[in-house]
Amino acid sequence: MRRSAVGAPTAAHRDPQNPAAGADLPRSAPATVSAEAPADTAPRQQLRTEFPFELPRGYVDESGTVHRDGVMRLSTARDELVPLRDVRVQENPAYLSVVLLGRVITRLGTLTMVHDGIVENMFASDLAFLQDFYRQINAEGHTRAAVQCPHCSQPFEVELGGSRLGES
Repeated sequence: MRRSAVGAPTAAHRDPQNPAAGADLPRSAPATVSAEAPADTAPRQQLRTEFPFELPRGYVDESGTVHRDGVMRLSTARDELVPLRDVRVQENPAYLSVVLLGRVITRLGTLTMVHDGIVENMFASDLAFLQDFYRQINAEGHTRAAVQCPHCSQPFEVELGGSRLGES
């Protein structure tokens, strides 16, 4: 059996402007792909990788400034693996979420850099909010949650990453 190099031109791929080019190549069956193949007309859905949030209480920095609005990005496999090598996480597995959130929060108020030291100094209610927010965007890919009205039992969705007070 004779094999040709991958990508080697065949008779079906000869240059019509230069019929002598590739004349010594073996003839093969014509290509089965139509030149008029339908184009992908379906609109492509953009992958949303960053999600705004507003902390219930807010992080208070050294100067007393309260930072409430921020942005969290989707987590990568590396984001979830690197903290496992952290000594603090190995000694106390509960510290994993602090280190992980420090990696995926890209903005918090006017802070130029967010890291695990900032996350560990947040109020417990803000930490719980961020842990839930992280789970929501990384498991579902959005910040909507299905809920049910306690009065009429009608199901509806709420936006967890609201930007106004009371929406988060």
